[in-house]
Amino acid sequence: MDIFKKRHDDNIIGHSVEDREFLNLMEKEMKISACGNWTAPLPFRKDRPPLPNNKPMALKRAMILDSSLKKNEKKCQHFVTFMEKVIHSGAAEIAPDLKDGQEVWYLPLFGVYHPKKKDQIRGVFDSSAAFQGVSLNSVLLTGPNLTNNLVGVLLRFRKDAVAISADIEQMFYSFLVNVDHRDYLRFLWYKDNDPDNELIEYRMCAHVFGNSPSPSVATFGLHKSTRNSDEDIVNFVEKDFYVDDALTSVPTASQAVDLLKRTQTVLKNNGNIKLHKIASNHTDVMAAFSKEDLSKEIKLLDLEKDLLPIHQSLGLSWDLSTDNFVFHVDFAKKPNTRRGCLSMLHSIYDPLGFAGPLVINGKVILREITALYDWDDDIDPSFVCRWESWKDSVSSLQQVTVPRMYFTKSLSQSETVELHVFCDASEQAVSAVSYMRLPTETGIEVSFVFGKVKLAPLHGHTMPRLELCAALLAVDVAEIVNMHLNSKFTITKFYSDSMIVLGYINNQTRRFYNYVANRVERILRTSNTSQWNYVKSTENPADLGTRGLKSAQDLYHGWLRGPEFLYFNTETVNESFPLINPEQDKEIRVNANRTVVEDFNLTKNFEKFSSWDSLVSAITVLKIFIRQKKQNVNCLI
Repeated sequence: MDIFKKRHDDNIIGHSVEDREFLNLMEKEMKISACGNWTAPLPFRKDRPPLPNNKPMALKRAMILDSSLKKNEKKCQHFVTFMEKVIHSGAAEIAPDLKDGQEVWYLPLFGVYHPKKKDQIRGVFDSSAAFQGVSLNSVLLTGPNLTNNLVGVLLRFRKDAVAISADIEQMFYSFLVNVDHRDYLRFLWYKDNDPDNELIEYRMCAHVFGNSPSPSVATFGLHKSTRNSDEDIVNFVEKDFYVDDALTSVPTASQAVDLLKRTQTVLKNNGNIKLHKIASNHTDVMAAFSKEDLSKEIKLLDLEKDLLPIHQSLGLSWDLSTDNFVFHVDFAKKPNTRRGCLSMLHSIYDPLGFAGPLVINGKVILREITALYDWDDDIDPSFVCRWESWKDSVSSLQQVTVPRMYFTKSLSQSETVELHVFCDASEQAVSAVSYMRLPTETGIEVSFVFGKVKLAPLHGHTMPRLELCAALLAVDVAEIVNMHLNSKFTITKFYSDSMIVLGYINNQTRRFYNYVANRVERILRTSNTSQWNYVKSTENPADLGTRGLKSAQDLYHGWLRGPEFLYFNTETVNESFPLINPEQDKEIRVNANRTVVEDFNLTKNFEKFSSWDSLVSAITVLKIFIRQKKQNVNCLI
C-alpha cells in the first residue's frame, strides 16, 4: 500500500492550496457504497456563504425549457430519451420532502447537441447559474486538472501495431454523491418523464455534467479504481485516457485483448465502472468481446467478411481497415463575416499538426479581417474570394491519409530511433516540425511526428528574432515528443536555415541583450550546441509551414513525408557557426565580451554531498550568508 500512498503524495506536490485540499478530501471521503459505486461528497469551499433557495429562478428556467420542447417535437423526444437513461440508471431520483430551514439548491437544465450527432442531445445542469450573486460552482472547489494531455495520448496511440479504443459508459454518473449532499442537486422535470405531465422535483444521485469539480472527481475515482492492480492496467488508465475515452496501442493482438479484459474486470469490481465501445484495427481483438462491448458502428458487422468502418475517437477519423488517419472536412454554411470565418477556422481539428501549412493561410486571412472589420460586418469581396480559395484548399485534405502507426515495426520494439526537428520563420508565421527516423535492414523509414505552425507577432520583431522564436518552438516540440512518447532517441538533431540564429546558439564570446539572451538560455537548457545544424531553405520542411501551402498534394510531399536527405545514410558534420557581423548586430552588447563555461550543470556539484540532509544544510547556510551580505550592503547605503 505504501507505493499508492507515495503516488498520492506525488500528486499533491505542485498543486495549489485549494487543489491539495480537494485531493485530500477525495482521498479521505471517496468510498465504495453498498451498491458497489464510488461515492464522494461535493467539495465545498471552506467559509462559503450559505446558498439561498433559488427555486423561483430554476422554475423560470424550467418553464422556458418546457416551452422550447413543446415547440420542437424532435428535440423533445431526444431530451426525454436522454432523461430516461439518467433516471433508469439510478443517477437521478424523485426528490424527498425538505426539512424546515434545510439548505437546498436547484439546477436549471438545458440541452446541447453534439455537432456530429444530430440525433443525440446531452442534458447539462447549469451549475454556473447565479441567484442573488451566488451559484453552486462558486461555492465548490474545482479541483486540479487531472485530464491527460491530448497530444500525449495521440502521440502514444501511434507507437505500436495493434491500436485499440474504448469508452467509459456514462463516466460522471458512475460516481455517486453522498446522500447528505444530493439536495444541492435538485432540478425540475416532468413527472414519469412524460412531457404531458406536470413538473416535479427530482435530485441527482451522481456527479453531474455541469458541476466544475465533476471532471476531477470522476478522473480521481477512475484512477483510484485501479490501485493495487497490475502496472500495465494502472499505466493504461492513468496515461491513455482522455476523460472517458481510451486510446492506446500495443505490439500484439493477444496483449490488447488481455489488457482490455483485465481492465474491464478491475473497473467493474472496483466501482461498477463499465469499459465498452471497443474498436481496433485488428479483428482478433474485437472478436474476443461480445457485441455489447463493441463500438456502435462495429456491432452489426461480420468481422470475417465486412470491411471495417471509419471510427471517430477524440475527434480523429481513423480508418480501421487501412489503419490510417483520414480527414473529413465539412464546412457549415456561415455568413461572410469575421465571426463566420472564425467559426469555420475553429471547426478544423488538427491536434498533431498534420495540416498546419494549409490551416495557417486561413489564420493569416482572418488576422487581416480582424484588423479591419467588426464581428458581424460583411467583409470585402476580395477577402471573400481569398477565403473561398482557402476553404477549397483545406477541403482537398479529404484526399490525404496519414499512417496511424509511425513505422512498419512497433516503436516500443525498435532501437536506434532518431528524432529530427526543423524550424523556420517568416513575417507571417513561425513553424517547427519533427520526424522520427529508423534505419532498418531494408532501408530507412521516416515518420511525421508532431508539428506546430503559429502566427508571427505583428510588430517589433526583426527576422533574426522571429527565427530565434522558431528555434525555441523547435525545442518545445522536441520536449513534448520526448515527454509523451517515453522513447529513448539515439540521436536528437535540430535544424535551422538561419546562420544568425545558429551563431547566437553557438556563441561563446559575446553578450546579448535580454530578448536574445533569455531565449538562447532557454534553448540551451534542453539542447546543446552540437545538436544544432544548418539546413538549406529548399530542404527545410518547416519552410512550408511559414509560407503556407495551397493543396493537399504539396502537403504530403513536403510536410508529411519530410526532407529527402533523411532517407539516406548521410552523416552531418559538426560545423562551427560564428556570429554574423557582430559589430553591426543590435542584439549584441557593445564591448561586452564574456567567457562561457560550456555545459555547466549545477546539479553535478550536489554529488559532492554524502546525503540529502547535508546538501539541504549547506544550501541553508549559503542562503543565510547571502541574506546577511545583502543586509550589510543596505546598511552602508
